[in-house]
Amino acid sequence: MDFILNFWVEFGNWAAGLMAGWGMPPWAINLVADIVGVVVLLLVGVAGVLVFTPMERKVIARMQDRPGPNRVWPYGLLQALADAIKMLTKEDIVPERSDKRLHMLAPLIVAAPALMVFAVLPWGPGLIGQNLTVGILVIVAVSSIHVLAIIIAGWGSNNKFSLLSTYRVVNQLLAYEIPMILCILAVVLFAKTMSTQGIVVAQTIPYFIVMPVAGMIFVICAMAEANRSPVDLLEADSELVAGYMVEYSGMKFAMFFIAEYVALFATAVLIATLFLGGWKFFGLEDLAPVLGPVIVFGKSVFVVFCILWFRATFPRIRFDHLMGFAWKFLVPLAMINLLLAALVVKMTDSVWGQGALMLVGNIIMVVITVLILKLTAPKLDDAPALKRIVAVESVPDAAEGR
Repeated sequence: MDFILNFWVEFGNWAAGLMAGWGMPPWAINLVADIVGVVVLLLVGVAGVLVFTPMERKVIARMQDRPGPNRVWPYGLLQALADAIKMLTKEDIVPERSDKRLHMLAPLIVAAPALMVFAVLPWGPGLIGQNLTVGILVIVAVSSIHVLAIIIAGWGSNNKFSLLSTYRVVNQLLAYEIPMILCILAVVLFAKTMSTQGIVVAQTIPYFIVMPVAGMIFVICAMAEANRSPVDLLEADSELVAGYMVEYSGMKFAMFFIAEYVALFATAVLIATLFLGGWKFFGLEDLAPVLGPVIVFGKSVFVVFCILWFRATFPRIRFDHLMGFAWKFLVPLAMINLLLAALVVKMTDSVWGQGALMLVGNIIMVVITVLILKLTAPKLDDAPALKRIVAVESVPDAAEGR
């Protein structure tokens, strides 16, 4: 019975004992375990691509009243595999005046940061690649590396659209990393640890319920970091053709899309870990710890569905509005939320007391923010641009005049 309930841990112990019985030294057993861990991380990333690519296309299609992919396998489930095979057969074109070494290097390193993040993300009690005491710090540091890959791709392509996209990378990701890190610090204050495993254990109440403002800010910033619509200004089709990917083709082009979906999966698992309780789900994890990965994956699918819902609902935001939203709205709110979290943690040691005070503080914060927005919103009399828009929209159509 214990073997069934603690399948993952028991399987690892059984495999280690089996190799020890074969006469393998401890260092060789650890090496095999590390190699298996790396392979598992790669398989997790590939599984995310194979699951979320058709999921995105089918979900968006249903929201837009379309059937979506329906030719490859039943319901188009293998459309992602068909696309990958197609990309392998495409011609690899390298611009004549590009920096060929940088042009080749960018697709190779763009997916590495998202895969490295999985090493410190927990999937169950004790089921984690490396349970580091500074796991959150590792995630923040590693997630910034993909910016370098995008800059290398834009600069090495020697294309004005690619270069303009790299300028946006520096501005957008810098602006949205600050409120995201402030929200993470609020979670760390409540959990009193920087270990991702410890944060899940500390969540008696999911932190998205305790601090919904921090949760929503983190989701918005994570979408900006993962370059997801409506904040995908780095590769805005209507403005920059394909952004930093405009000079890529074949499998190099596919590598950027693989990296995007791996990052989407890693982002969803991180949100589930920080704000949705990780592998915890109404005590089910105590009944059968083997269900830990299933619970985490289910929460991740829910997060991805919400992100896709945002994409199907909201239009792409103008770049200056995107920057203003980050610096004028998200950063102040995240700072106030962090100060509120520090004050609440100092006031009481009770978990339920901290949760109640933080929730009340978040509600007050939202009410005050809405009042300030109503008082400072531009009125029609004070905004000539709004007057012109209303005037244009009020002109009757020529067909209606007839």
